Amino acid sequence: MNLVKQLCEKTTLPAMFLVRQRFDAQRIEAHDIPGAVSTEMAKVPGALKPGARTAITCGSRGLANYAIIYKSIVDYVKTAGAKPFIVPAMGSHGGATAEGQRELLERYGATEEYLGCPICSSMDTVEIGSTPEGRPVRLDKYAAEADAIIVAHRIKPHTDFRGRYESGLLKMMAIGLGKREGASVCHEDGFAKMAHMVETFGKTVLKNAPVVMGFAIIENAYHETCLFKALTPEGIINEEPALLEYAKSRMAKILIDPCDILIVDQIGKEISGDGMDPNVSGATPCAPYVTGGLRVQRTVVLNLSKETHGQAVGMGAAHAITRKLFNAIDYDATYINGLTSRVIDYTRIPPIMDNDREAIQFAALSASSVDMGSLRIIRILDTAHIENIYLSEALLDEAKAHPGIEILSAPMPFPFDKDGNLPLLPPSI
Repeated sequence: MNLVKQLCEKTTLPAMFLVRQRFDAQRIEAHDIPGAVSTEMAKVPGALKPGARTAITCGSRGLANYAIIYKSIVDYVKTAGAKPFIVPAMGSHGGATAEGQRELLERYGATEEYLGCPICSSMDTVEIGSTPEGRPVRLDKYAAEADAIIVAHRIKPHTDFRGRYESGLLKMMAIGLGKREGASVCHEDGFAKMAHMVETFGKTVLKNAPVVMGFAIIENAYHETCLFKALTPEGIINEEPALLEYAKSRMAKILIDPCDILIVDQIGKEISGDGMDPNVSGATPCAPYVTGGLRVQRTVVLNLSKETHGQAVGMGAAHAITRKLFNAIDYDATYINGLTSRVIDYTRIPPIMDNDREAIQFAALSASSVDMGSLRIIRILDTAHIENIYLSEALLDEAKAHPGIEILSAPMPFPFDKDGNLPLLPPSI
């Protein structure tokens, strides 16, 4: 037996108890989405012309109600007499291939049959202009050939930088529609200048491409649809910053803070662009360009999600991973994303432990200035699902005193199986 394994085996882990975190639950029910989309899009009259070939952008993130939202947009475009088609606006995601980006849409149920329109997927781009600094701005060739473009995307805080425009409509134009080539140029100066790059690239697209509408989507703390907002091209510039602030106010967070160890059952690109959202986890190699999230010493990641298909961006923000995660990595898909974004730190491989128990014990041993008898440990499924989480026994009094926390169980030992692994936490209980 090696020395690290021996040290881990001597480390006793505390009992954990289940809690429910309560957040504002306002949402749009799935059956109300078609009507809500239609009502909102009608607030930008005259945007769609009969017969106009209209490109609708689709992103790579695991958006709630993904397929029904985009089908509703497609249906509205049809009622206006225009001819809709879908363009994957994903930068280098999906393995930076046209087939990979189409497959991402299909995994979310957004097939041509369901949507009722063609999906035109290509990695080819055309140069449509340049930023004030002379940077070339590229656009997906199908979008560039369209008569009209509807930029539809979720607005939320970005995982790697702060600015007036973060993850949202301008970024989808600057990076998503730029595909791998355009995204690479936009990322050339790293995240220190990303806020400026997103704004200048996005505004250049608005000036030189036939964008007729923005369609903003905002989710609540439970990863549920809670707001739609249709915007004119000018409205994208003027109103997106306020929508970003609203999105920040609706985000979930871990209500107990700080902690010694955060355990994340799974990471994945459909969960966050960084595999796990540092706005929740606090785990990022991009400081000081991004701040916020949980204050934590050590982060343990136990596995990749099935939906990420080996794309392991985000593991580099962890301090320990498991061998099952390591064995599931698709290196080409992971590294192309790191190269395009210039953040290869997220693709680094942390210490690899044989099972979940040893990974958690390793993190505990590596933490500094902690009382091993009263470790502050938090366990979550992933950063998109933090309603129901586990806390260590040392946090019981704080949990009892917090008005946003409901205690669901008594403290109990970690339920490791005979191989030292944990069952995956369910997204809701």
